Order: sequence, then C-alpha cells, then structure tokens
Amino acid sequence: MSSLQQIRGLVKWFDPTKGFGFVVSDAGGPDILLHVNVLRNFGQSSIADGSRVELVTHQTERGVQAVEVTSITPPERDDTPVLSDFAEMDPQTLYAEPLVPARVKWFDKGKGFGFANVFGRDEDVFLHVEVLRQSGLSELQPGEALGMRVIDGKRGRMAVEVLAWEAALQDKKE
Repeated sequence: MSSLQQIRGLVKWFDPTKGFGFVVSDAGGPDILLHVNVLRNFGQSSIADGSRVELVTHQTERGVQAVEVTSITPPERDDTPVLSDFAEMDPQTLYAEPLVPARVKWFDKGKGFGFANVFGRDEDVFLHVEVLRQSGLSELQPGEALGMRVIDGKRGRMAVEVLAWEAALQDKKE
C-alpha cells in the first residue's frame, strides 16, 4: 500500500498534446509524473514550464505520480513588459485591471495567439502565448473558462493576464 506525500516542486516540462509532463521535487528524488487529468481536476488543461507547484503524490510500480494539484504559482515574471503593446504602460496599472470572466474562442499555440470572449460582450480579446506563459499556462482549449485582465491595446482588446477559472475565483477571494 502506498502512502500519499505532499511535495513542492518545479514543472520540468508539460505537453498538453501528450497529456502529461514531469515535476522535479524541491526535496530531490525521481521526476514526478503529472497527468493532464490531475491538472484538469485543479481546473487547468495546461501548465507553463518553470511553474512552481504543490502536489499530493504517491509511489506506484512505475514511479512517483501526482494524484492532486493543490497550488500553482506561475514562473517568475520580471518587470519587462511581455509584449511591445505594454511597453509604455505601468505594470502595476496593467495588473490592477479587474478580472473578468471569459471563454476561449480558439487558440493556436503554433501561431502563438488566439481569441476569447468576455461574458456578455461581443468583441474578441486577443490572447498572446507569452501572456499565457507568464500567467502559468501553456495552451488553451476552445470553450475553456478563464478569468482575464483586459486592456485596450494598440491593436484592440488584449489580455494582460489569463487565469484558469478556478484560479481566478481563488484570486477574487484573496
């Protein structure tokens, strides 16, 4: 019988197409398998490489596997704006925008962008892959629920931060 263990670690890599990735524990030891279904139970379908995670794991015949994600912290973000559209804007102003509920219209990781719609509004909101990465995500699926901070950019409505819906709800409570 295996015992459950709480660990903290760093996402080594995660491939949503393959449906899994690996986490390196802060305490050392073998890589920990993170399956997409475990991530989905947390409310996300992807996670950016370099994200900090807290997991509940267990030892199996095939190695250590995550059974629950308890927290995700996106990779460290520096003060340099991720897109030139944000270059002249104060970062504190960008992240002070309210979180609004939205749904992914489409996203193409190969192209590096996609669009979402804010609930109750018709216009599209541009989603750039680098904004996702800084938000701790690596890919989005059509229909996925999000919380976004949106600004009027040089090219129209743009997301400056994107959170999985469950993370957005948690963010609003804090």
